[in-house]
Amino acid sequence: MARIASSRKLPLPAHLAGYKLSHLTGRRPGLPVNLTISVTYACPSRCLTCGIWQKRARDLSLDEYARVFPSFEKVPIWVTISGGDQFLRRDLDAIVERIAKDIEPKIINIPMNGIATGRIFSLLPRIAEFSRGSQLVLNLSVDEVGEEHDRIRGAPGNFAKLLSVARLIRELKHSYHHIVFGVHTVISTANVGRIAVIERELRRLFAPDSYITEVAEKRVELQTMERDITPSPEAYRQAVIHLRRAIAARRSWRPLARLVESLRFEYYDLAARILEERRQVIDCYAALASAHLAPDGHVWGCCVRAESLGNVRDCDYDFRAVWRSARADAFRASVKNRECACPMANASYTNLLLDPGSLVRVMRNLAFVPERG
Repeated sequence: MARIASSRKLPLPAHLAGYKLSHLTGRRPGLPVNLTISVTYACPSRCLTCGIWQKRARDLSLDEYARVFPSFEKVPIWVTISGGDQFLRRDLDAIVERIAKDIEPKIINIPMNGIATGRIFSLLPRIAEFSRGSQLVLNLSVDEVGEEHDRIRGAPGNFAKLLSVARLIRELKHSYHHIVFGVHTVISTANVGRIAVIERELRRLFAPDSYITEVAEKRVELQTMERDITPSPEAYRQAVIHLRRAIAARRSWRPLARLVESLRFEYYDLAARILEERRQVIDCYAALASAHLAPDGHVWGCCVRAESLGNVRDCDYDFRAVWRSARADAFRASVKNRECACPMANASYTNLLLDPGSLVRVMRNLAFVPERG
């Protein structure tokens, strides 16, 4: 197979066409455009919707990341840095610097629980500086209002800390215009009936550039396979109706933000259908267009199944060797055979861009968002 070293020069549609061809023919794909890097499982939160803090791993070091990142050949366009709580790593700013230099993504996304405020106030200005040249998306994770959020997150005083971090982000935006400030809510059995109230209150209190949600689900990564956290399809559909109307009422004038809003508009309906129909509603491109690098070096096609395709530590830190392995091929075949179905937002956005019907609606929604229930 030809190397993909120059594929970063290709526009996104060319990348997407390559993934589509690989999905249809079974040929090994190019490197992923959507990459999630989990830097630690450690976390001070004890969320009702997550048990990741119970996991233990020998995290990749900064020196190890410096060996892994060049093997992505600057292909990933969207890089999410996840945890655990990423800010428990003292070298998080240096990791971001390496990502910016070695991968050069268009977007760096960091979801934040806002607990380690001392570390956040110390590292975030440096992260803003190191990420110049990319869009830096900072999403605060807020699941309710006030003490109820603290209860769901198992972190007393968390909501007040989140408000202080929000002020810091808004201040940084004055100097760093590449920052986008978002608020992110996990919709679960604990809050699904209050999403309309939560959405309005969090917009008022935090004044974010965007408000996004994701449905709580059973994930191997999060150790939630035995937890009853996913809302019923009927309850989630009611939340989706409100969220889609909220998007329709607030359209950004910025082209990229408008595109993301249009994708989100379609994602909410897609997630609802997946819960209702319990199947892959559209083809999934996990381990084709998207990938996940776990804290200990394992490569996953997705974090829902969290099945190791191989470990970069066993391959001289060459991601490509894992990506082109027989185990990776077997995982792709399983996904193609629709042996799984999930509403995970990160991968779903890429899937929507690769589904012709969804893409037509996304493009239409760039100009106009109809209210669909």
